Amino acid sequence: MAATRIVEVKNLTKIFTRKSTAFSFLHKKRFTTAVNNISFEIKKGEIVGLLGPNGAGKTTTIQMLMGLITPSTGIIKIFGKNFSENRKEILKKMNFSSSYTHLPWRLTVWENLNVVARLYGIPDPSGKIQQIMKSLNLESKKNDEVAELSSGWTTRLNLARTFINDPEFILLDEPTASLDPEGADEIRKRILRLRHEFKTTVLWTSHNMAEVEEVCDRVIFLTRGRIIAEDTPQGLAKRIRNVRIYLMLQEGRNKLAEIAAPYDGIVGYSGRFVTIEISETKIPQLLNSFSRSKIKYSEISIDKPTLEDYFLSVAKEKQT
Repeated sequence: MAATRIVEVKNLTKIFTRKSTAFSFLHKKRFTTAVNNISFEIKKGEIVGLLGPNGAGKTTTIQMLMGLITPSTGIIKIFGKNFSENRKEILKKMNFSSSYTHLPWRLTVWENLNVVARLYGIPDPSGKIQQIMKSLNLESKKNDEVAELSSGWTTRLNLARTFINDPEFILLDEPTASLDPEGADEIRKRILRLRHEFKTTVLWTSHNMAEVEEVCDRVIFLTRGRIIAEDTPQGLAKRIRNVRIYLMLQEGRNKLAEIAAPYDGIVGYSGRFVTIEISETKIPQLLNSFSRSKIKYSEISIDKPTLEDYFLSVAKEKQT
């Protein structure tokens, strides 16, 4: 049996028009296409990453999925229903969280959650607030005002607000951006646990590629408003053909570029190490050449491509 499609986006486009001014004639481009004819689906229970360089169209896409801005053309279906015709019904079963969301600073943790619970019309709001605070270890902060909270506790509160209505679909915008590595790891684990508990479908944006590789089942990659790739994180990483060799050289540094050139190796420097980017299939030949040319090294490591390498390659293409 095929998995249920929670989100269906078809031929979605958003064009912004530059406001007219006395000097409008100086601007050749009066229209900006932020999102350009994109289509994708998200299945029930999936965590899908929405990635791309700054200005790729990620925020505009999320805003259209939330109904904050109206598409120029295209169709959005959520839970099998047309969003524009069933907006209120659909939004009751959705929620959103961002590290950049500003919460009412003078309200306590409990008061913040109580406001959201009542906005969603949740039965027994007190019981639900208690349950979600326990899930995120917020009970000790119940009576603290938001202004008194650290970034880590504020992130937990944001997530509590996000899961308080047991949403079937949530959008997470950089949910761990303000946290240290330990805090970010804890929050990721809690999101995964809450996803399992509530069977929630997630659209996740992040600039932390290691995070995306860890949590996302699939990735949709945007650039210049278009989808240029859709695959698993591992599948995207494999699109980078070269691996990276790190060498701690003892002898032969000045010969290295000449020896690597016939194998299309790109030589660089990273701290104490020399790096060579080369096709994985050519590594044995390169190392044999090192031996013949008396290149000596005390350490060697080989890093295969990651999602971050793919991200950087796309960003580099955007600049050219």
